[in-house]
Amino acid sequence: MMNDKAMLRRAFLKGACAAGGALVLPPYARSETAGATAARPRWRMRLSTSSIHFKKLPVEKACERIAALGFDAVDIWSAHAGCRHLDDVAGRLGAEGLKELLAGHRLKLYAFSVYQGGYPRYAKLLGDAGGGVAVRGSTRPCRPAELTARMKAFIESLKGEVELAEKHDSYLAIENHGHALLNSLDSFKAFVDVNRNKRLGIALAPYHLQRIKASVPEAIRTAGKQLFFFYAWQHARGTGQLPGLGPVDFAPWLKALDETGYAWYVNPFMHGEPAPDAMAAALTKSRDYLAKCYDKAVPK
Repeated sequence: MMNDKAMLRRAFLKGACAAGGALVLPPYARSETAGATAARPRWRMRLSTSSIHFKKLPVEKACERIAALGFDAVDIWSAHAGCRHLDDVAGRLGAEGLKELLAGHRLKLYAFSVYQGGYPRYAKLLGDAGGGVAVRGSTRPCRPAELTARMKAFIESLKGEVELAEKHDSYLAIENHGHALLNSLDSFKAFVDVNRNKRLGIALAPYHLQRIKASVPEAIRTAGKQLFFFYAWQHARGTGQLPGLGPVDFAPWLKALDETGYAWYVNPFMHGEPAPDAMAAALTKSRDYLAKCYDKAVPK
């Protein structure tokens, strides 16, 4: 049973979300200044994390751990680095089983990460489970002079997947990555300028931007309303990749998310996961650190 402090912390993290497995965008609470027009609503930070952090555990146990840490939602991974969670859901639980699992832990379904297997393989499952974001990579890089044309061709190549997202009431987010088409700030701008589909957007990985010394807040602002997934992930080693455990001050990043009205979840993330207990301890520190950054960065 949770003590009062834990209950308050969980209430903060849960925000205004209702229980159950389906993804719900945040109903921003509105306030008014005395004798003036309505003030801009305070951006509400909601937290998810990725099942791959507990890839050695069955998906049920991974969700149990994530819920116990007070996260609002989960990003379920396909078979990257030996993570079997999404394929296990597809082959054993199905959409109804997944919804039941998440509802039992009061978790939302945020995303399927489909770097392995691809989105079409899991599109119906994601839609039947309530809808969410499918995260995938882009394609090979190009010379700067070719960027606009190559980005147009890439987005055109996604037409079939975008149609699947529309059919299954979901969204498709393309992650920036080193040595990929979507990587530089110029490529972010090219993506946003070319893309006109509300179902297609960006999954922003600061880790890869930091490797090329690009500004994370500038990338957030460039992506704007087309930002569907934000990895709270810094360029460091081991658990130092997580917020609060490495050197980066995340407050400016949260401030940029606030300024752009980011409507999805903040997802603490790392690769090279430690054992489950150590992973849980690291995520606990990240969660608490992000709450402090939020209070510092986002005006009340």
